[in-house]
Amino acid sequence: MQFEVGGPLTWEDAAEPAAAAGEVIVEIAATAVNRADLMQRAGRYPSPAGESNVLGLECSGTIVKLGDDVEGWAVGGRVCALLAGGGYAERVAVPVTQLLPVPDAVSLEAAAALPEAVCTVWSALRDAPEPGAGGLALVHGGSGGIGTMAIQLLRARGYRVAVTASARSHELCRSLGAEFTIDYRDEDFVDAVLAATDGVGAEYILDVIGADYLSRNVDALALDGTLTVIAVQGGTRADVDLRRLMQRRVTLRAMTLRARPRVGGRGSKEAVISQVRDHVWPLIAAGSVRPVIGATLPFAEVERAHELMGSEQAPGGKILLVR
Repeated sequence: MQFEVGGPLTWEDAAEPAAAAGEVIVEIAATAVNRADLMQRAGRYPSPAGESNVLGLECSGTIVKLGDDVEGWAVGGRVCALLAGGGYAERVAVPVTQLLPVPDAVSLEAAAALPEAVCTVWSALRDAPEPGAGGLALVHGGSGGIGTMAIQLLRARGYRVAVTASARSHELCRSLGAEFTIDYRDEDFVDAVLAATDGVGAEYILDVIGADYLSRNVDALALDGTLTVIAVQGGTRADVDLRRLMQRRVTLRAMTLRARPRVGGRGSKEAVISQVRDHVWPLIAAGSVRPVIGATLPFAEVERAHELMGSEQAPGGKILLVR
């Protein structure tokens, strides 16, 4: 699938991908639509150098070919994969360091909802402090693909969870374990968090808004609290009172997933995938953490899927495109 910045998506024939050493070819059964796809299409989030310009940051499917030096994987294996691009194709070459086996409890199509959300949330949470007694975490955008996964993993970590979300999504968030649901249109999340914690504040905040929420997030944090910014839907630049950060002893972290190197140290995709397989995949296999899917559409309706993702009526959870 190709596109001109700001223009329509078009299907075009492409050369069959080749598996380099350490890679496999995956025949794609499904992919998930992410906000990054819409940003890339608008020219605001180009693919990293050397990676596919085809949209799609994750997929699920079946291995159809092995490259040289591939061990532990077999043709016919059900897998899902974290991609830097290429999910909106029929086949894609994937480094084995970015593959995950599809658990028996998850359908092949539903597995496409897992890699980006799980890896993003794990990267954000792995260094978060262990919660104190009754410790509260606040998740902004609690009904989205990231938010629905964050609720579950924070609960598994031992946090009580509060979310900001539209009122129509509160039931979904509560079903996943959110204890407090805050309507961001009509409620002040700082007041709501302080009320829920007897004035203490949240020990941890996971933020997808960015600039518009920065100062208010600091106000909502407990002493020694941690704020992790993983998206900037509300802007990239903000003023911050450094003295306020110091007084609150705030740990401010920011991260992105797509631009990480494939292999290397602790910050590589290889390391994230390995940790996810060790720490999160058993929870998914046991059914205590699950993909949340709000809509499933055929690939032919990709334009409709993008419109849905960008609208106020976007469903809770992931939007999947399936073959």
